[in-house]
Amino acid sequence: MSGQFIRVLQDMPQHSSKLHSSNQQPDVTPSTPKSQGTKMVRSSDDNEKKNLVKKLKDIEFSVPIVYGNIAFWLGKKASEYQSHRWTVYVRGATNEDLSVVVKRVVFQLHSSFNNPMRVVESPPFELSESGWGEFEIAITLHFHNDVCEKPLHLYHHLKLYPEDESGSMSVKKPVVVESYDEVVFSEPSEVLFARVQNHPAVIVPRLPPGIILPPVSVEDADKRKKFDPKDNPLTQWFTNFSEADELLKLAAARQQVQTQIARVRRQLSLIDGQHQQHSKPPNDL
Repeated sequence: MSGQFIRVLQDMPQHSSKLHSSNQQPDVTPSTPKSQGTKMVRSSDDNEKKNLVKKLKDIEFSVPIVYGNIAFWLGKKASEYQSHRWTVYVRGATNEDLSVVVKRVVFQLHSSFNNPMRVVESPPFELSESGWGEFEIAITLHFHNDVCEKPLHLYHHLKLYPEDESGSMSVKKPVVVESYDEVVFSEPSEVLFARVQNHPAVIVPRLPPGIILPPVSVEDADKRKKFDPKDNPLTQWFTNFSEADELLKLAAARQQVQTQIARVRRQLSLIDGQHQQHSKPPNDL
């Protein structure tokens, strides 16, 4: 295997499923969609080449990602079966281009949609549709061969309606639901590390002295210029995530746990003290 992914941070909001939907008939019984992504299998020749690839032992790099959806209510243009226009996507934490590691993304929609398995081969890794209700979307990330052979499976509950259902919907302000995650790749090859080390979507460590990386090919350098995330019209609605914010959340949660542990220890100490006091024999007169 060229690498592994480890999900180390996750902030998955909880959603109440208002209804399951299709883009055709409202009486379709929904089923939980499953990703149909395929694994890449190396041939024996590929395995021999793989053994010649020089890897960086005990080195890992991470890629923060955000996945979710934006939904616009159609207002006067809404119909019984077409009330919202929505977009589901995977992006960099600050909207960077993920194609440096991601080869394609597969979105598995509800079975009532025409061609429910949608494959997006290039950035932006997003899919737009219209419908009237909510359902779970399976999102599968396939990485480049030298990044990782195993796909990463994510699941997102499409959200069309505001959390406050008593409030009125607006055609100007969309519903935005996003989750932050971080994918860690271990023991990358020197060629891969050289390719990602200066990419804005990737967090890389400082290499030990004495390691000289190979130069980045002209083809890889040109790929970075093909997609500018700033051109995405949805950017203005994206949630601002940062590694610092996530670390603060983790620190706050850790502090809360430590406080609870200290409280339980005090209670146990008091109980133990009372038990010892009652178990002492009375003093002889």
